Amino acid sequence: MHSTRERLSTYSQLIKINLHLSLREVIGPLTNKQQQLITALEVIRIEGFISQHVGVGRPADDRAPIARAFIAKAIYGHTTTRQLLDQLQSDVRLRRICGWEKARDVPEEWTFSRAFAAFSATELPTKIHEALIIEFQSERLVGHISRDSTAIDAREKAKKRPKEPCIEKPKNKRGRPKKGEEREPIMIEPKRLEKQKTMDLPQMLADLPKECDIGAKTNAKGHMICWKGYKLHVDTADGQVPVSCVLTSASLHDSQVALPLAEMTKQRVTNLYDLMDAAYDSVIIREHSKQLGHVPLIDFNHRSPKDERQFDPHEAQRYKERSTAERVNARLKDEFGGLCVRVRGHQKVMAHLMFGVLALTVDQLMRFAT
Repeated sequence: MHSTRERLSTYSQLIKINLHLSLREVIGPLTNKQQQLITALEVIRIEGFISQHVGVGRPADDRAPIARAFIAKAIYGHTTTRQLLDQLQSDVRLRRICGWEKARDVPEEWTFSRAFAAFSATELPTKIHEALIIEFQSERLVGHISRDSTAIDAREKAKKRPKEPCIEKPKNKRGRPKKGEEREPIMIEPKRLEKQKTMDLPQMLADLPKECDIGAKTNAKGHMICWKGYKLHVDTADGQVPVSCVLTSASLHDSQVALPLAEMTKQRVTNLYDLMDAAYDSVIIREHSKQLGHVPLIDFNHRSPKDERQFDPHEAQRYKERSTAERVNARLKDEFGGLCVRVRGHQKVMAHLMFGVLALTVDQLMRFAT
């Protein structure tokens, strides 16, 4: 059986030799962006995930070219769909790569909006990304999974938190109870991490808040930053390959998504180490990682001066691999549209980001092949 690297290397050579050369003869010289787009579309094969129109009534426009165009939007870094349509009208090579022969064949902007809403509702890019990871990474033994989150700014109104109703708590009598006296036990609501231990993956994901709100966190330089929008949580494998992604409200603490991400990643790849920063310093998270057969390397959150925990030298050296998560987050924002979120609502924001994650994943897989 060929290794994953050998399969990807063979696949990459076939694309460059057969597809790039044949298209160059038909539509002329290709730019670097066009070659990157052609490779991404050939690896993803997005048309295989789009169901055709069945039933009576007017058939929907062919959505496969529109889906390919959204991959192009992520690769070219267009801020809006209008910018993408303008380039499709003027760039004959890009138009033909996406699947339209003539400029008048490109649908109007509202057709793109309806198609994007359908892609979002069916979680199309998320499902394609999962299939891509399983196809090219499931047979690979991953050394490290680096878990981290990144802020996603959104242009929508933040949801206000409802005020908790004031409930008078019963006053507890001081001292020991009298002989024969029974007192009602004080009920404490279990925290989300505690509840997640008894949940399956769909229940954990359904329990996470997903509304747009205000988030705050300390950045790498120690400064507090605030933003309005969401938070994208990503598990990244060695080679800067994003494996699993979850989008939540911006205010949600990173630790609340550790168990759902771990369960998602477990279904897709096999890894040895789980690398996380101090935000994930929890006994529950460490024990869950060990139950999966992994070695947790989680930075220590020194909550008191007496807490002197630290990595052993070999653990500190291995923990440096966690920087792959930060590089993936930076590339998603700088190169694949993560900074330009113009859609609203959790479903659409997730779809926009996952089109970028798809393009980023293919780019890293091809780099992994060389």
